Amino acid sequence: MQPGKGHLMIQFDAVHKRFPNGTTAVHDLSLEMPEGGVTVLVGSSGCGKTTTLRMINRMVDPTSGTIRVGGRDVLDQDAADLRRSIGYVIQQSGLFPHRTVLDNIATVPLLLGHGRRKARARAAELLETVGLTAESGKRYPHQLSGGQQQRVGVARALAADPPVLLMDEPFGAVDPVVRTQLQDELLRLQKELSKTIVFVTHDIDEAVRLGDQIAIFRTGGHLVQCATPSELLARPADDFVADFLGAERGLKLLSLTPLKDIPQAPAPEGGTWELALDAARRPLHWRTKNTGEPELPVRPLRDTDSLLAALNESIASPTGLVARVDADGALTGVTSRDEIHQHAGQAHAEARVAS
Repeated sequence: MQPGKGHLMIQFDAVHKRFPNGTTAVHDLSLEMPEGGVTVLVGSSGCGKTTTLRMINRMVDPTSGTIRVGGRDVLDQDAADLRRSIGYVIQQSGLFPHRTVLDNIATVPLLLGHGRRKARARAAELLETVGLTAESGKRYPHQLSGGQQQRVGVARALAADPPVLLMDEPFGAVDPVVRTQLQDELLRLQKELSKTIVFVTHDIDEAVRLGDQIAIFRTGGHLVQCATPSELLARPADDFVADFLGAERGLKLLSLTPLKDIPQAPAPEGGTWELALDAARRPLHWRTKNTGEPELPVRPLRDTDSLLAALNESIASPTGLVARVDADGALTGVTSRDEIHQHAGQAHAEARVAS
């Protein structure tokens, strides 16, 4: 896709940021953030991730080096114009308290010269996009929960349909259950919209869940490693990254490894237990010839499900077999607990060898 047509790639080339007090916030950063993907910047406080994010929309200017958005140097663009093409979501949703939710979302379209009616129609559409009711548009920010306010913040950032979305710890202030819902919502939106998203967090689980690529920073603004979540978990660059990823690295890797490469066999017939199927060959439950035994539930898995889900299911299954189904839910075969263990062992070994 051509720069300026929809998505935009973001490139940092030898970028340095030193503040007047002598602190180096970002040190010699070269990094590509692919268009249409989610790049997560992660690291402890004071490692330069927020400064990196804010240099993209020129809330902070680099001391040296070049930042390009869609091939254009950000310093060659008017800061206000640049910001209008970039959505920005922060932790405290930053909503105007005295304006209704609908008017909050309509702010940018109005600034861009859309008429009030058109701006409000766009805002109403976005309320629905981020999973809020039309009714909530009439309310004021303080009448909404923290999670709802964050959704309004996301809707407002999307209002001008910007190709780039910057998100600075956007879900950091809400409780874990709401946080998971907001992450799911962002993944759903991204599937639909394919924005170029740069997301800052200090939570590695959030990074693994959301990122197409994760950039890990350490204090002093040094980029230590940038890779896909599974590459990062399997092969951390050094002890700093391994420690940052935590002791549960093997489990995280299993949750990211899909089932698709694990072989399947035909479902067993004539044994003690067999799978009951409906007319469309969708698994219903495990049943046994011994009529005294209750039917046992089955949770069929698709190729996109994870090894971790398969391990859990193989332990719950009376036969140690996991039923595999296609996109329509029809049975394609079964996979044994041993087969799953073997692949899980390989993933673990890779993670161990790397550390």
